[in-house]
Amino acid sequence: MVSSSSASPTPGAPPDTETVTDTRLYGTALARSWDRLHPKLTHRSSWAAADGTLPIIEGTVIRLDIDHLPSGATPKPVWLWWSGTGATEADADRLWQSYLRRFDIEHTFRLFKQTLGWTAPKIRTPEAADRWTWLILAAYTQLRLARPLAADRRRPWEKPSPPDRLTPARVRRDFRHIRPTTTCPTQAPKPSRPGPGRPPGRKNTRPTPRHDVHTPRKAQPTQRRTKKSATPQPRRTG
Repeated sequence: MVSSSSASPTPGAPPDTETVTDTRLYGTALARSWDRLHPKLTHRSSWAAADGTLPIIEGTVIRLDIDHLPSGATPKPVWLWWSGTGATEADADRLWQSYLRRFDIEHTFRLFKQTLGWTAPKIRTPEAADRWTWLILAAYTQLRLARPLAADRRRPWEKPSPPDRLTPARVRRDFRHIRPTTTCPTQAPKPSRPGPGRPPGRKNTRPTPRHDVHTPRKAQPTQRRTKKSATPQPRRTG
């Protein structure tokens, strides 16, 4: 499901489904859907290397109208396109509500990358990437569980937040004060020294495999270059 306006229905065409839902943030939400409409495809992105006539991909177009926005701005209609057909009223409601939830997913991935360091290490193997991802998820779960115990250590420019609405980033600021007061099911780590590593002057015998990132593009006709003259004519100056 994507946001799109290139597959809008014909003006005046009656919708196939229409629902009205009362929401907490946006007031009354009116969702209307039109079945079996297709977007206008062009020779770019994934279709850049396609030859001939592009296919017709039918789907469902959904228009969402709301009363107001939390910021106070003037709301505009949101057009959504779904690759499925035959959507019912329950399907249309589930689709636009899922689209609004994408903001929560994007903020979660941003927390993983910028705060918890999901993309910080240079990992070579998929197995190591899976283990590191599970560690990030475990740390995120600990921050969620520690919310009732954390204090709101906000920045001077941040607004106060209720204890039950603290974000994982704010809980992380106070996590160092929570950890000494909680029980630890494991033993204290043993002191150790880092490994010797590769001796100086020795080359790496296990280089990292590099993969070419191929982007399909339509072949452009080659243009013949004109050969410059070895004895150009003098220019007139003055």
